[in-house]
Amino acid sequence: MARAGRQQTEELTPRSARAEITREIAGRHAGERGPLLPILHAVQREHGYVADEDVAEVADVLNLSVAEVHGTVSFYHDFRRTPAPEHTVEVCRAEACQAVGAAELYAAAQDRFAGRHDVEVREIFCFGNCALGPSASVDGRLRGRVTAEDLAAAERGWTP
Repeated sequence: MARAGRQQTEELTPRSARAEITREIAGRHAGERGPLLPILHAVQREHGYVADEDVAEVADVLNLSVAEVHGTVSFYHDFRRTPAPEHTVEVCRAEACQAVGAAELYAAAQDRFAGRHDVEVREIFCFGNCALGPSASVDGRLRGRVTAEDLAAAERGWTP
């Protein structure tokens, strides 16, 4: 079913450059089977996060409701709704890592980076690096047998 209201709005209000890029990405994948996740990943790679504007454009291209696309974005922890901070620390909280100190490492990371707006601390449930727990990823680089001192060393490397 066509959305007449949307079509009328398109004629009156030009799309932003971001919306045009998102629409182009969605259009490339629209004919694929199950295109929503690949489109959202591509949008995030392009823009760094999936904004409300992106959700609306993807929904329009795929003829889905905004609620369906938003539900998908909010369900998967890999999708960001806001720009990422400069640094990300992810600590595995799965059973194997928990058994070797991940809870303490996560608490140490939260304490160390509390109040820093340029660092996000996230919990992840298994990197698949179980033999080297506790595992953590710092700015996308996976590390094993991580200690609080390793996090401090990483932080020192961030400072010019």
